[in-house]
Amino acid sequence: MTGVEKCRKIMQEVNKVIIGKESVVKNVMACIIAGGHVLLEDIPGVGKTTLAMAFSKATNLSYGRMQFTPDVMPSDVTGFSVYNRETGGFEYKEGVIMCNFFLADEINRTSSKTQSALLEAMEEKKVTVDGKTYQMKKPFVVMATQNPIGSVGTSMLPESQLDRFMMRLSMGYPTPSNEAVMLKAKENKTSILESVAHVVELQDILSIQEEVSKIFIHDNIYDYIVGLANATRNNENILLGVSPRGSVAVMNASRAVAYMEGRQYVIPDDVKNVLYPVINHRIILSSKARAMHMDGKKVVNDIISSVTVKTK
Repeated sequence: MTGVEKCRKIMQEVNKVIIGKESVVKNVMACIIAGGHVLLEDIPGVGKTTLAMAFSKATNLSYGRMQFTPDVMPSDVTGFSVYNRETGGFEYKEGVIMCNFFLADEINRTSSKTQSALLEAMEEKKVTVDGKTYQMKKPFVVMATQNPIGSVGTSMLPESQLDRFMMRLSMGYPTPSNEAVMLKAKENKTSILESVAHVVELQDILSIQEEVSKIFIHDNIYDYIVGLANATRNNENILLGVSPRGSVAVMNASRAVAYMEGRQYVIPDDVKNVLYPVINHRIILSSKARAMHMDGKKVVNDIISSVTVKTK
């Protein structure tokens, strides 16, 4: 199978248990092969955790999960050093994050101190414990879930933490017909995740990531991405625009989408398709925009309409 066919097989397996959310599944797949991280923001009970576990099983990546609560400490995530009497020295005990696919469940229920323990791992693919640095496994993907701000026991993620996520996605409620299909599937006493087969190996994901990184981007597309990012920084409806890290995320996500479409080059539509999920958590609307009841999607669509692609 080609890398594109393997991606489709993975999505096919995940779609067995995540009914009617093909676009969300495709975006998560894009993040994985682009080497990015995913933030799923939604109400409890719509399948965020099931989505993460299905991807982990289909890709056969080692899986770690942490249920974030106010009493979770940074060392629970990154690991800690313990004294060994036999050797007379300290030994590193791995934290739950030392895996390929890490699910940070309800990340906005824990303290800022614990949230910050993820920053180095997400950006630099390493953790530092007691002055020693340990490399993360490859590939390394963080999928974090959070309940909407205002839910009991939640706090806002700082902008520096949000910026580490390639995309912020929302699953939303299923349609009535899809919910009925889900309920019928629940009649089977076995776990719904048992129907998900692992269809690729770890090395396949690494190879696909390498292929994605080589997807060609024309200078005009680079200028287009920069133009879109710059438009967010000079828009009266946006208080905080997209950072250069956000521009890099748009570029990488565009490459991943082009790859899944079977192309070796990025087109403007690839950029447009990923722009909102990549930047919706990186911009802050102005008070004027909020007073006019504007949402981020409309603002981003207006920006897309205002920025043109060079043809020469």
